[in-house]
Amino acid sequence: MLLLRNAREAREPNRNIRRINKKLSLLGYENKELSKRVIDNMEFARVNRKANIYDQAVLEGVATSFPQTEEIIENGIVNGVSATDVQKILNLKYVWEFILDQDVLQSETNYYMLCYIAKIVNEGFFYEGGRIRGGPVTIGSSSYISPLPVESVVKERITEIVGKEKTAIDVAIELCLYCMKTQVFLDGNKRASVIFANHYLIAHGMGGLMIQEKEVPKFKKLLVAFYEGKNTAVIYGFMKERCWKNF
Repeated sequence: MLLLRNAREAREPNRNIRRINKKLSLLGYENKELSKRVIDNMEFARVNRKANIYDQAVLEGVATSFPQTEEIIENGIVNGVSATDVQKILNLKYVWEFILDQDVLQSETNYYMLCYIAKIVNEGFFYEGGRIRGGPVTIGSSSYISPLPVESVVKERITEIVGKEKTAIDVAIELCLYCMKTQVFLDGNKRASVIFANHYLIAHGMGGLMIQEKEVPKFKKLLVAFYEGKNTAVIYGFMKERCWKNF
């Protein structure tokens, strides 16, 4: 309840800050640390935030309609929705607010960023939701069993992917799929992976990556095949063509 009250109290000041920033932009002021393209990308992400949260909730099997999701985002509660689903949606709201902070966007897309994103995603479900898992996990509809992740290996692999001379969208997709398949955390891996990839994309002013509701069945089928080592190129192509939203 304290979190919900704080969120409500912060809403109006945050709106005022955005209005002031827009006025400053019209007067010719430009942030010297973030490019105009990245600032525009932040606004693009904010405008689409509710839709993005709804799509991520659908991917996780949360059975809320868009109006219900919107009500939860705005007021923190809605009748007829379980406390678990409400918490998942609120956590998605908080983690999107986190990555759309200017200072956060100037931070590296690395292992520590991924862990903090997972911590917010898993808030209220696990005491240390951002800690690398130390036990086995199962993946629904797949025979694939992910080996226990090794922290040093995960760090190195993320650094390697980010350092590749590829387009921003190719790097973001590879980050997303690597983190999903590695199952770095006990839960919330798809949510954390998508947000992590979006941190990288937005920081580079290259739009956003989101699996829309209509694409979820196809994506899940391709993801299971990817886990099992099949059709790797197909899911990459699908995500680039159907899940990448630029502006």
